[in-house]
Parts: sequence; C-alpha cells; structure tokens
Amino acid sequence: MTGSLVCVGVGMTLGAHITPISKSHITNADKVFLLMSNGVVESWISEMNPNCESLQQYYQEGKSRHITYQEMTDAITKEVKQGKKVVAAFYGHPGVFACVAHKAIAHLTDEGFPAHMEAGISAEDCLYADLSIDPGRTGCIHYETSQFMFYKRNIDTAAHLVLWQVGIAGDQSLSKTSTEKEYKQLLVDLLLEYYPPEHEVILYEAKVLPIHKTRSEKIKVIDLSSAVLNMETTLVIPPSTPLVENEIVREALSLIDRKLSAPNLTLVK
Repeated sequence: MTGSLVCVGVGMTLGAHITPISKSHITNADKVFLLMSNGVVESWISEMNPNCESLQQYYQEGKSRHITYQEMTDAITKEVKQGKKVVAAFYGHPGVFACVAHKAIAHLTDEGFPAHMEAGISAEDCLYADLSIDPGRTGCIHYETSQFMFYKRNIDTAAHLVLWQVGIAGDQSLSKTSTEKEYKQLLVDLLLEYYPPEHEVILYEAKVLPIHKTRSEKIKVIDLSSAVLNMETTLVIPPSTPLVENEIVREALSLIDRKLSAPNLTLVK
C-alpha cells in the first residue's frame, strides 16, 4: 500500500500561520485537496503545488452537510487507495470543526494506509490572542451552538462560554448557511436562563487576509437575535459571576499541607 494521507492546517490568516512541516507536505504531495474559507487562500496554496482540487464543489444550498462531508471523505480516500501521496489542507486546524479529516484518517488507518494529522493554528488560538483571554484564569467552555441548543448542557457562568457557528444556530437539517431571527431568539431565551439581559457578549471573527480587520463587536445578550451573524461568527460570553471557593476542598488541602510540612519527630530513648 503506497498511498498515504496527511491532513494539515494552514491557519487562519493567509501566509502568517502555516507551519514549515505543513508547507513541506503540501509541496511534496502527489495530490492536494483544499477546503479553505477564501478563494485567495486556495490560489496561494495552488502556487505551492499545482495538483490541487477544491472540496468546495461538494457544498450546495439545501444539501445536508452529512452528505457533503461523506463525499469529501470519499474523494480523498479514493486518491490514497490509488497509491498517491495525498494532502488534505484545511483552513485553521485540520481537526477543529473539520470532521472530514477525522473521517478520512479513521477510514484509511482501518484499512492499513498511513494517515495522520499535523496541528494548525485555529480560530480558537486567534480568539485568545485577539480578545486577550487567558483560558487558565477563569476557565473556558466551548460548544458548537446548535449542539448546545439540542442537548442539555451545563453552564458555568464564572467561566468564559464560547459558542461556535452561532450564525447557523438551531439548524437541524444541516443544510443551511444562515438561520432566521426566530432560531436566534430561541438561543437568546436559553442564554437568558443563565445571564442578565444586559450582559455584554462579543461577536468574534478571526481575520483571513492580512488586510482584513478582526471582528470584535460587543453587544448585549438581549440584542443577539437582531445582530448580523455570519457562518464564521463565534459568540464569546465573558463570566457574569465570580468564582465561588470550594471551602471543603480548600480545608482538606490545607490539612495535607500542614501534615506534609510538619517536621518528622522521633522518640529518643
């Protein structure tokens, strides 16, 4: 079996985030599949390797993304099984909100083909830098917006809540590229169970081209249903309540500290 697959990410901003190893894989591949957020980025990668094919052709309005993703996976694995050294290049990180990479790697490894993933800079990485958020300070919870709505999830209002793909909130058909105000209002109603109406949230979009500006728009929770939400928009909800100390655990830790720091006493006969 001579075919192989490497899934790489080119980061979010054109030319600024791609790693040397990902660039090397693209340059030396027999075939490169592209799933980018911008045609300019696709053209840039095509200059590294002319044997490129865009996966955007499989998207279609009203078509379930389940079908689209399976067709993309089939296209990638077919070339590998023909003995080619294949690279699938995704914007951002190839394993973050990119199920095609996971599906293709799992399928090929099950059949004995070498397949792996190289890490890339995702929108999450950009978010921390652009919004000056340290996830280690109060914690950070991430959900895909529709999944957050479909299932009962716990919310810690003392941590940052990040909702991805808020622009297609509540889409059960997996075929929409935007959702109506009624769907967004349902999300607002859900959030209002935990946050005050006036609580300030952030609409975030990482920049794709160096000439673009990062979107960091602050609005109130109550105004979310009337805001402009794109496919790439992420909703960031800062903490609304302070951290509450766990006094029982604190005391238990203090007892351990005292026990471990106490001098070892020996009896002298």
